[in-house]
Amino acid sequence: MTITVWLVLAILLIAAIFIPRVGLIAIYKTYRATRGRELVEDALKHLLDREQHGRQASPESLAGTLNLQRTRVMKLIEDMETQGLLESRGANLHLTTQGERWALHVVRAHRLWERYLTDEARMPLKRIHGESERREHSLTEAQLNDLDAALGHPTRDPHGDPIPTREGTLLKAEGMPLTAWQSESPARIVHLEDEPALAFEQILAAGLRLGQTIRILDRNPQRYLLTDGETEFRLAPAVAANVSVAPLPESEVAKANAISLAELTYDQRAEIIVLDEAVQGFTRRRFLDLGLTPGTVVYPELQNFFGDPRAYRVRGTLIALRKDQAAQIWVKPV
Repeated sequence: MTITVWLVLAILLIAAIFIPRVGLIAIYKTYRATRGRELVEDALKHLLDREQHGRQASPESLAGTLNLQRTRVMKLIEDMETQGLLESRGANLHLTTQGERWALHVVRAHRLWERYLTDEARMPLKRIHGESERREHSLTEAQLNDLDAALGHPTRDPHGDPIPTREGTLLKAEGMPLTAWQSESPARIVHLEDEPALAFEQILAAGLRLGQTIRILDRNPQRYLLTDGETEFRLAPAVAANVSVAPLPESEVAKANAISLAELTYDQRAEIIVLDEAVQGFTRRRFLDLGLTPGTVVYPELQNFFGDPRAYRVRGTLIALRKDQAAQIWVKPV
């Protein structure tokens, strides 16, 4: 090649490396900055989680969660102290007011993404946590408020965890581990822990879901035997500990003699008793806007050859609901 060609190639190479914003150096700096922000936000989530559960965070616990060497973690802690995000008190780490506000922003983003991926994108539950982990670092406060409004301001994510409000208020998680439930009375599932992933997959594979009413039939060191009145579920104690339950609210008691809207036969009339607790955010708001409120009479109409969706007559209007949506509306035949 001629000297001119070599010169052109050299110029192009230099441009590819040094050009502002799109050159290799600029891309690398952006990556480093993004990765650094993600590490800080993951550390903030860890500290917030520890404080919410009454446990102390330490450099060792942070290193284990972030999978980093101690020297790298100590540098991260030093940087976060400089930014005013945390304080070291002896061997323990504590969030500052500024750090807690940032941590709640990330948690809110994560749980709203989980709500969106479940309700709108209809992604399988076992996939939403990992996807939300990747997306939680990307939204500004304004974008997060827009997402919250578009979803109808949901209060809990698909696992039952409370979603922080835009003001930074975080409700206390309700319920207790299934392994601590001593009553023989039915209980309602209020939370399904998604970590570790293997235990969560076993819970989903067993067929348990948020809002389900269950009762313990038998327990021993090897297994927990549960029932929802129709199906029996078997869980190892370590897996059962990741299922949280609470006493039945009045709405669940009302469901005792009810059936789901999906179970109605053609042209059978029924009165809506309650919307399932699992119906949250935009989906719940849509149901209410359609007139699907307690006390309303509804019945199937215009059979679909394929069976799904199905048409229902509500307040003189014909609406279409998928089978999984109708299964979340509890009714009493009239």
